[in-house]
Amino acid sequence: MPKKPKYKILSFSTTMRNPKRIAAFLEVLARFENRTLTHALIMQIVALLIQERLYETEYERKFYKEKLKNGLEFNQTEIQEIIINSPQDHKEAGFEHGWESRFDTWYKLSKELGFCYYQMGKPLLISNVGHILINAVQTEGEDGVRVAGVFLNALMKYQRNNPFRRVRNENAPLPLLLNTMRVLKEKTGDSKIHTQEIPFLLCWQDGDHKALADYILDFRYANPHFQYSDDLIYEKALKLLESTNTNRFKKSQVCQEGVDDYIRKMRQTQLITLRGGGFFIDINTFESAKADYVIQHYTNYLKHKDRLSYFNYMGTIDGVILDISTSIDPTTQESVKLKTLQHFSNTYTPKQIFDELENLNGKKSSKDTLFKLIPEPTRLEFLTSIALKQAYKNLEVLPNYSVDDEGLPTSHASGGKPDILCYDPSTHAIAEVSLLCGRAQLANELIPIARHLADEKTQHPSKHNFALFIAPKIHEDCQRYARFVKHDENLEICNLDIKGFIKGLQNTIHIAELLHG
Repeated sequence: MPKKPKYKILSFSTTMRNPKRIAAFLEVLARFENRTLTHALIMQIVALLIQERLYETEYERKFYKEKLKNGLEFNQTEIQEIIINSPQDHKEAGFEHGWESRFDTWYKLSKELGFCYYQMGKPLLISNVGHILINAVQTEGEDGVRVAGVFLNALMKYQRNNPFRRVRNENAPLPLLLNTMRVLKEKTGDSKIHTQEIPFLLCWQDGDHKALADYILDFRYANPHFQYSDDLIYEKALKLLESTNTNRFKKSQVCQEGVDDYIRKMRQTQLITLRGGGFFIDINTFESAKADYVIQHYTNYLKHKDRLSYFNYMGTIDGVILDISTSIDPTTQESVKLKTLQHFSNTYTPKQIFDELENLNGKKSSKDTLFKLIPEPTRLEFLTSIALKQAYKNLEVLPNYSVDDEGLPTSHASGGKPDILCYDPSTHAIAEVSLLCGRAQLANELIPIARHLADEKTQHPSKHNFALFIAPKIHEDCQRYARFVKHDENLEICNLDIKGFIKGLQNTIHIAELLHG
């Protein structure tokens, strides 16, 4: 007799956090669409993921350092050597121990969100939403609005007790959050939820948002001024889960890891913002019309017992949600963005910003309450804009990332626009940033940069026009290309790794001096 499902903490797979990485893995899977999933097919997919640098093993890092450093391709013999010498100590239900289970770990979240469907011995399926995500990310610079729309479509439908999960909790997390905030607003005039209260949302048993709002308010009354201890939050969360199993539900998972991942997921929809320096979450008023639509149409949902029917439900796009425009005009958004940029430039020291850039350079986690919740590629644009603003007092810095009503970045600059525009009386510069390393920098970054720079030079012929490209490491092909376009088209592109960028900011008083650093 099967065990009765238990209450569990809301937990998404953290193997895949970056939407662009999810889409890249999904694009590889889509090459085998409608093919029957077998062990042999999984191994073909594994080989492609290794070949395209989407998955890197310890064996590669030990024996192929130079190839990794220079972005050189593996031949088929080398790929098979890597696979054979990289046994995966991993087991997932329904898959053999090893690479099969690793495959399931990679794609489990995409399956739950309705982007793909797979089962051993059955055809691989990519949904309409999955194809939209792949296409959105493949467009030059990534279409942040469309990517956010795809994740909103997925998360507004997502159900705790879906057929891919055995949990007793019955709610839809995003509608539950939005409805709870709305009730808090009606009762107190303030819809914000403290990040330490998020474990209550993660562990809530059903979809009764009124009871959840009352639970939060009663807790606040007993513990005023948001002076909560993790021990107290943990104790309350375990009671909601009807559990005393501290090994199954660790305090770090309930009070930190689960909270951070929840905030990242909810912010991917662009409906949620951070307030109070990252200590509160709230509805992004720029997207209030979308929030209203989700509350109206997805609070009550039809439960799906069959995996395929749930996949078809999740994998269908709600065209209405994509067509709802932002509630605020572009001029207001731009004003909020620049005001926030100035605030961060004044509030943080240059050293703090340099340390955050170094974290990205070394793939280290940020400890900052707010920065850690901004996805890394977007965070790099934000930090670079702040650093430029701090270093050059007479420089006007105009980033093109999208923002919420707090002026915090929600997605990085979309295709067709430079990441950051920089002006002073004599200079017109563009700055492009990327976490991408290896020879792919040339096609994905340098060639578009040259195109952007040529356009800007035509529009501003009286000024000194140049471009900065900033990344953790610069591939030698990029240096070679910069020399070529300088000779061939008289376009100045300065490639700077993050360490060189920081050093340049510390030793110059004018942005153009970075060209000669």
